[in-house]
Amino acid sequence: MASSLLTPDDYFPLVEARHCDPFRVLGIRSIKGGFLARVLRPDAAEAAVILDRKEAKAQKLVRVDEHGLFEGEIKGFSEGMSYTLHLTGHDGRQWRERDAYSFGQVLGEMDIYLFNEGTHYDVHKVLGAHVKLIDDIPGVHFSVWAPAAQRVSVVGDFNNWDGRVHQMRKLLPSGVWEIFLPGVHEGSHYKFEIRGAHGEVHLKTDPYAFFAQHGLETGCMVFDLGRYTWNDAEWMHRRSQIDPYNSPMSIYEVHIGSWQRIPEEGNRPLSYIELGDRLIPYVKEMGFTHIELMPVMEYPFDGSWGYQVVNYYAPTSRFGNPDEFRNFVDRCHQEGIGVILDWVPGHFPKDAHGLARYDGSYLYEHEDPRLGEHQDWGTLIFNYGRNEVKNFLIGNALFWLQEYHIDGLRVDAVASMLYLDYSRKAGEWIPNCFGGRENLEAISFLKRCNEVCYERHPNVALIAEESTAWPGVSKPTYTGGLGFGFKWNMGWMNDSLRYISKDPVHRKFHQGEITFSMLYAFQEHFILVLSHDEVVHGKSSLIGKMPGDDWQKFANCRMFLAWMWAHPGKKLIFQGIEFGQFSEWKHDASLDWHLADQHLNAGLRRLLQHLNWLYTHEPVFFELDDSYEGYEWINFEDAENTIWSFMRKSRSGERIVFVVNATPVTRFSYRVGVPQAGFYSEVLNTDAEIYGGSNVGNYGGVETHAEWSWQNQPHSIEINVPPLSVVAFKLRNLPVV
Repeated sequence: MASSLLTPDDYFPLVEARHCDPFRVLGIRSIKGGFLARVLRPDAAEAAVILDRKEAKAQKLVRVDEHGLFEGEIKGFSEGMSYTLHLTGHDGRQWRERDAYSFGQVLGEMDIYLFNEGTHYDVHKVLGAHVKLIDDIPGVHFSVWAPAAQRVSVVGDFNNWDGRVHQMRKLLPSGVWEIFLPGVHEGSHYKFEIRGAHGEVHLKTDPYAFFAQHGLETGCMVFDLGRYTWNDAEWMHRRSQIDPYNSPMSIYEVHIGSWQRIPEEGNRPLSYIELGDRLIPYVKEMGFTHIELMPVMEYPFDGSWGYQVVNYYAPTSRFGNPDEFRNFVDRCHQEGIGVILDWVPGHFPKDAHGLARYDGSYLYEHEDPRLGEHQDWGTLIFNYGRNEVKNFLIGNALFWLQEYHIDGLRVDAVASMLYLDYSRKAGEWIPNCFGGRENLEAISFLKRCNEVCYERHPNVALIAEESTAWPGVSKPTYTGGLGFGFKWNMGWMNDSLRYISKDPVHRKFHQGEITFSMLYAFQEHFILVLSHDEVVHGKSSLIGKMPGDDWQKFANCRMFLAWMWAHPGKKLIFQGIEFGQFSEWKHDASLDWHLADQHLNAGLRRLLQHLNWLYTHEPVFFELDDSYEGYEWINFEDAENTIWSFMRKSRSGERIVFVVNATPVTRFSYRVGVPQAGFYSEVLNTDAEIYGGSNVGNYGGVETHAEWSWQNQPHSIEINVPPLSVVAFKLRNLPVV
C-alpha cells in the first residue's frame, strides 16, 4: 500500500479525526507540476474523481492506508473546476456524490461578526442546518458554534454516523464551524460529533435544529421552514392594531400531552393536527381569547412538563412536525384565538446530548456551580454575560414570534434569573461586582430581549412569571423597568387561594386578604393566574381546595372564578379548572372528561362561558384594566357578613356593580350603594340554576331608592345576595353591548 504525501502533522490528526482545518488538506490541492486529489472515506473500498466536463473519464485514486485515505494526481484539472467523486463501498455498492471539500466558505463575515457581537437577531437563518443550492448543487449547509473544540464533524444517516467523513471547517476567530454537504436532503438525521479541548468525543444535538427527536432517540432532522404558506393575514393585521392593555385577554393554559388522549390507541396524546380539530373548537366555545401552551420546545423527559428544554428552536416531535405545529397556530388565528408559548431562558438540563459542556468547555453555562447550577432543579443556568449565549436566546424569542406567528411568550422562572442568591444559602452564591444579590447580566439580557422583541413585534405579549416584589417588571426599560408587557400576579393567586380554602365561618376574620391585592393592582400590568403549579404535588385541584360538601365546593368555585373575572387584570386558568376536575393534574394522563357533563361540573363550565362572554363584550372589564380610574370600592368593611362590593368602569362612564358573598348564608334585602338612579339589570348571578346553583336571585333586576344614599354613593339598591355567590348589576338605560 502506498504512503500518503501528507506530513505526520497533518496525516495523523486527519485520520484520527482531530484535524482543525481539514479543508486545507482534503479535496483537490495544487502541487508542484499539477493537482492532487485527496479523499478520506472509510466507508469506501475504491475512490475515483470525474471532472465535470464533456467525456471526462474517472481517474482512480490510490488507497494509501487502512483508514480510507485516498490520493492521486488529477489530469486536466484547472482552478475552480467542479468534479464528482465515484465511490465503491466495501460491499460493492457504487455511488456518486459531489465532494464536500470542493466548496468554499458559506457563512459571510458580517454574519459571523454580528453573532460574536451578540446582535445577529436572525441567527436561526445562518446557524444550524439549512437546505441550500450552491452552484446549482442541492445540499445542506451545517454550522455550529463550538469555540473550544479541537474538531467538529457532522454525522448522520448519510455517512454511517462516522465522524471521520465530514470534518468541518473552523472559521477563526469566531469559534463557528461549518460545512456544506451536497446530496444531503430534508429529513436526514444528524448530530454534531465534537472532540473537546482535552480529546474527549461527544455526540451533540444541534442547538439551532428546527426538528429533533425526543426521548431516547436524540437525533436532529433537517427541515425546511420555507415551505409553509400562512393563512392568518387578517389576524396578524388585526393584532397590529390592538392595544393589548385595553383589550380582553382570557387565557386557557394547556399541556398538550394531557389535555385529551385517545384511549382506544394506547392512551396516546393528540397530534398537532388533532389538537386543532378538538382544542380550537372547545376554546372558541368556551370564549377564551388565547391559548397558552406549556413548553413545546423539544425536551427529553416527559416528567419535566417541557421545562427542561434541549432544542430551543424545534417544536417537540411528540405531536408532529414543525409545519403541523404551524398549522395549529394558523388555525387558531383563523378562529380568532391567540397563541402564547411558555419560554424557558432561565436554565437547561444536563442531558449528555444537549447544551451542557457543549464543546468540552462551559460554553452555554457558568463554570462555577455557585453561578451555573440550579440545585433545586438539577439544571444549569445560562451565562448571560456571553454575547453568543445572549444571541442564542434573543434570537430564539424572535424565532417563535417570526417563524411561528406566536402572539406572546410567557417567560418562566424570571425570579430565579434576577437574583444570584435565588434558593441558595449563605456561601452558595457569588455577589455581583457591587456586592449585591442582583444578577446584573441576566437583568441586562431580559431588558434587551424585551426591547428587541417589541421593536420587531410591537403588539405581542411578553409575560413574566415573577414571584417577588421586583419593581417595574412590566414597565418600559427607558423608565427603569424590565420591559415586559405583563406580569403574572402570583401574590393575588397565593392570597386568594389561601382565603378561599378556609371554611366560610372563618372568612370574616380574613377580610383583609381579599382587599390587599387592590393596594398594588395597578403597579404592574397584571395577569391573574390559576396555573398548573397550583394543581399538582399534593396541592389538590381547584375544586378540591374548596371547603364543604360537593354543592358548596362548586358554589365556592363559581363564586371564586366570578370574583377573579371581576377583579382587575387579565385572566388565566389551567385546563380542567373550567369543569371542576377533582383529581390533581397528571402530565401523562388525560383530563377527566367523563366528569364534564355531570350536573355541577357542566354548570361550572357554563358559568365560565358566561364570564368569558361578559368579559369580552363589556368594556368595563378591560378598557381601564390597569388604572385606578377603572375600579371603585363600594364597601369592603362588611366582614361580619363576609360580603364585599365594588364597581368596574369603562371610559364611556359605564359601570357594573359587583357584590360577593363568601358565606353559604343568603342575605335578603341587602343594601348596596350605587352611583346613579334607575333600573339595574342583574347581568350575572353565579347561583343561577343553569350553573348548578340554588336559584336565589333578583328577578332580573332591581330599581334604585332615589332618596337612599348609601356607602358614599348617592343612591342604593336592595338585593338578595345568594349563598356563596357573585351577583352583578348594570344600569339598564346605558347601552348594553
